[in-house]
Amino acid sequence: MYYHASPIGTIKQLEPRTSNHGVPLVYFSKKRENVLVYLSNAIERYCKETGFSYDGRWEKWGPYGFEKNGIQRLEEYYPDALRKTYQGVSGYIYCAGSIEEADFDVRIPDAAVSSIPVDIESVEFVSDAYEAILQAEKDGLITIMRYEEMPESVRQWNQRTIREEYKNAADHPEYRHFLKGSFPDWLADE
Repeated sequence: MYYHASPIGTIKQLEPRTSNHGVPLVYFSKKRENVLVYLSNAIERYCKETGFSYDGRWEKWGPYGFEKNGIQRLEEYYPDALRKTYQGVSGYIYCAGSIEEADFDVRIPDAAVSSIPVDIESVEFVSDAYEAILQAEKDGLITIMRYEEMPESVRQWNQRTIREEYKNAADHPEYRHFLKGSFPDWLADE
């Protein structure tokens, strides 16, 4: 099975869209739990909740990595990030039995992409993305590195990265708004 998450519940066929890679693709995971992170975008949610008006393409916030055994690890880069991003958010997980995989290496474990439209075989409604993530953690399907557990070396890397991301996001005011709101101490002088 191939899985794809979306906040939209009426999709019958997934069509390629241009994303961060600059190539029109449909993204999938061979693991259902790995698409839960795509049910909400922290940047978009924060901007809408704080009244930040924006009509461009939303930057994506990908707060995850992978353990050596291939299990997805969600990472909280600021306090209570998972709850703030996912709690109360509903969405849909679309399933396709097979896809014609594009010759494009996304370098994400268990990911697959298609450059042509993909018909949907089934859809699952997820009533609360946060609860689904916590259940996947409880079931041992994902791990979570909570902000309070973050090693100092990762915290220092995060601080450097956030400052650099802010400087490089001059063309993305929505991203800068999110970064300043989520990391006020690190970006106080910006």
